[in-house]
Amino acid sequence: MRLVRWTPDDLVRRLDDVVAVYGEAMGYRPELLEARRGYIATHVRRPGFRAVASLTSEGHLAGFGYGYLGASGQWWHDQVWRALEAPARQRWLTHCFEVVELHVRPPAQGHGLGAGQLRALLSLAEGTTTLLSTPEADEQRSRAWRLYRRFGFVDVLRDFHFPGDERPFGVLGRDLPLAPPTPTPPGRVTP
Repeated sequence: MRLVRWTPDDLVRRLDDVVAVYGEAMGYRPELLEARRGYIATHVRRPGFRAVASLTSEGHLAGFGYGYLGASGQWWHDQVWRALEAPARQRWLTHCFEVVELHVRPPAQGHGLGAGQLRALLSLAEGTTTLLSTPEADEQRSRAWRLYRRFGFVDVLRDFHFPGDERPFGVLGRDLPLAPPTPTPPGRVTP
């Protein structure tokens, strides 16, 4: 498995694979995936766009992540902005890198790919803060929630409902830049 940085053109060229991984990871119906295809294709043109991908030795897409700088007029940004009080808006949304998507195919989950993708993506990110949203879940059982907590993400909004989705979401944030990983002392194994 290798982790690579993707340009906007790389992501668009692999859009079918990206949508397939997204659908598998999120368990979405095919009709929802077609709508996401259009959104993803337009996201690559946003300021501060960054993307990473996990590729198998055969070049198959095992996972990906991308984000960009949030701004007024962007749907997700505006939904979160309306839900926050003025001090929280100033704190979190002034110069924010939004982690828009971070997914790993279910058979490849649990092997550190998501953590590697998140670390790489955040190390490339512009901004002084980063935000993401994830469906509410049991934090002890959810791989996504455990990952975000390990990376120091804190609650910004909980049980938040985006229009058009009946599920509650957590909006999580942390400061940037991401600290470099702590080296493992010789003879010690990291989990």
